[in-house]
Amino acid sequence: MKILIIEDEPKTGDYLKQGLTEAGFVVDLVRNGADGMHVAMTEDCDLIVLDVMLPGMDGWQVLQAIRAKGKELPVLFLTARDRVEERVKGLELGADDYLVKPFAFSELLARVRTLLRRGRTIDSAVLTAADLELDVLRRRATRARKQIELTAKEFALLELLLRRQGEVLPRALIASQVWDMNFDSDTNAIDVAVRRLRAKIDDEFEPKLIRTVRGMGYVLEVPECA
Repeated sequence: MKILIIEDEPKTGDYLKQGLTEAGFVVDLVRNGADGMHVAMTEDCDLIVLDVMLPGMDGWQVLQAIRAKGKELPVLFLTARDRVEERVKGLELGADDYLVKPFAFSELLARVRTLLRRGRTIDSAVLTAADLELDVLRRRATRARKQIELTAKEFALLELLLRRQGEVLPRALIASQVWDMNFDSDTNAIDVAVRRLRAKIDDEFEPKLIRTVRGMGYVLEVPECA
């Protein structure tokens, strides 16, 4: 699952990004409201952690713009503004939760997980292809009912491939969505990661699900003959 953090305070933003990444999420960090709104509108994410006091465009305006476009993903306000009327304003604008700084990371993580559970149906929380199952909420992968141990990045890579099943994903897109980096054509990091994932979910099983499309990227799909 991918979380977008919109937070201008450097230490808080870096702390959140590190903590949520270590908790197994793919995390984007943006440090102003306008850029945050742009990322929320143009990229796929599952939840937004949003500060109120942002340079240029404040959190209220970001949330209004997101909701005006029909985006229903969960939004958690994280702010030092703790007056009751401000909390009410945030919720009335369409926020799903409101946490006041300073905060305990364990509480924020619990709220994030709760919002993600609320925001997804059972169908979208369990992704499947043939006998491969990925339970996004429980962070559990199985193939032919055999549990498969994945690293956080392998899990994020498999989730991306399953959510966009049948679509050829360029290496640059995989790099930006899973590693939060620009793709360097001189590195084979993406190929190595896919090879390791294949070793876990494909090598011992039939049918093979992950396919290389030469010159383009990778696709996860169930072969028609399967």
